[in-house]
Amino acid sequence: MLSMLLAMLETEEDRERFLKLHGTYEKKLYAVAVRVLGDRTAAEDAVQQTWLQLIRRWDRVSGLAWSETEGYLVTAVKNAAVDMLRKERWEEALPEDWDPPAPETGETDYRYLVSLIRALPESYRRVLELKCVEEESNREIARRLGLKESTVATRVLRGRTMLAAALEKEGYVHG
Repeated sequence: MLSMLLAMLETEEDRERFLKLHGTYEKKLYAVAVRVLGDRTAAEDAVQQTWLQLIRRWDRVSGLAWSETEGYLVTAVKNAAVDMLRKERWEEALPEDWDPPAPETGETDYRYLVSLIRALPESYRRVLELKCVEEESNREIARRLGLKESTVATRVLRGRTMLAAALEKEGYVHG
């Protein structure tokens, strides 16, 4: 993995700085991730994600003073670990004895819901399509649309609120 990360950097100076960062902080980042996740394998994944994120943002990170990089890296690995916990919580498997409800045709209701989504303002519509239909994470949507992750979260929340209001106006009750 390290050789792949180094290959992503353009100059020898960048590779040397990255190797220095990696050698100095690899064990600390791993320890932080283990504390957050409580699982050594998951912690390794969080650390790898952090190094990859560092490479993706190398222009910004390489401009930091050496004294600022530790805080940046520790925060980045904590965020990666917390994101993994959130994703794990959302992807929790259903019990094996779960009996799914019988499928309903609901074609009319589906088309109506699609028409409501299409009627939303473009910025909310696109975010909801990516979130609900393509099942992308807020981070993936932000990267894809060039937005901040917090902006995506806000648009998802507001878009769902608009949909709920439109459905309630038509007599549907949610809760």
